[in-house]
Amino acid sequence: MNLLVTGGCGFIGSNFVRYWLEHHPEDQVLVYDKLTYAGRRENLADLWEDPQLSLVVGDIGDQALVRQTCLTQATDLIVNFAAETHVDQSILGPLVFTDTNIRGTHVLLEVARELGIRLHHISTDEVYGHIRDDHQSVETDELAPRSPYAASKAAADQLVQAYAITYGIPVTITRGANNVGPYQYPEKAVPLFSTNAILGEPLPVYGDGQQMRDYAHVYDHCTGIEAVLLRGEIGQVYNVGTGREMTNLEMVDIVLQTLGKEQSLIRHVLDRPGHDRRYSMNVDKLRALGWEPRYEPRQAVAEAVRWYQDNQDWWAPIRSGEFRDYYEKQYAERLAGLQG
Repeated sequence: MNLLVTGGCGFIGSNFVRYWLEHHPEDQVLVYDKLTYAGRRENLADLWEDPQLSLVVGDIGDQALVRQTCLTQATDLIVNFAAETHVDQSILGPLVFTDTNIRGTHVLLEVARELGIRLHHISTDEVYGHIRDDHQSVETDELAPRSPYAASKAAADQLVQAYAITYGIPVTITRGANNVGPYQYPEKAVPLFSTNAILGEPLPVYGDGQQMRDYAHVYDHCTGIEAVLLRGEIGQVYNVGTGREMTNLEMVDIVLQTLGKEQSLIRHVLDRPGHDRRYSMNVDKLRALGWEPRYEPRQAVAEAVRWYQDNQDWWAPIRSGEFRDYYEKQYAERLAGLQG
């Protein structure tokens, strides 16, 4: 089988490429990636010599290039990881999220429709919005996004489902929980707090830190996607997570304990606008395919922290580069306000 993996140099995409090549060595994997700040060749540095892996640098919004790439490879399956993903970034500059997450997905759907290619779309639990009381989101719940990022992903989900209904193209969707693990760009909470703690810098916790999240290891997301690709029902949506939650403060405590750092590094800072208090997903539908997560949330966070502890050569160049501009814009005023 020939896979086109869009966003395959990003966090989840690169982990999926690694997993797929290991477990399906007979398949050809072509990574299609724009190589933006979070999509890095280095994430697959040790695999580029593999004859089963190749790379096309391009934008999923470039319909002509996507079409030509699929024709050249004789693509059987598009797995779409390509997306702008960080909520804070979507608040600072939302229009790029519309361009990539909505229009880019639409272009992939058009190419898939024209060429008769199956498409699997990677979505997020954030499309469900804030989850109240003890409810756990199921795949048929109404979508209620509350950030520009979540809204762009919800719109993409609906386009995928609309194309399945209108044109009959074979599609599936997975909605992932908060993924953690290797190669996650340090703008996200776990790698940000891990690298800050290693450097002895404060950990800027939004608000009271009582936001509830399902922290799932990226390995389990990859095996969940595999289960859907091999055994899932065409046209269906599947939640991928652990079905268990913890507060952000509990996550921070795991980071500090794993690194042997003091609680004094924690700084509660001004919360971000529209911050959802709780995400929680029911994953019974995926379990019915014979899938189970390897990691519980606490294990997932600790494993991720240890990876950053052991791979400073990967993240140190990022932290010393353009990331600093983002960090200053996002946190300097918040932290300074506390110190004053």
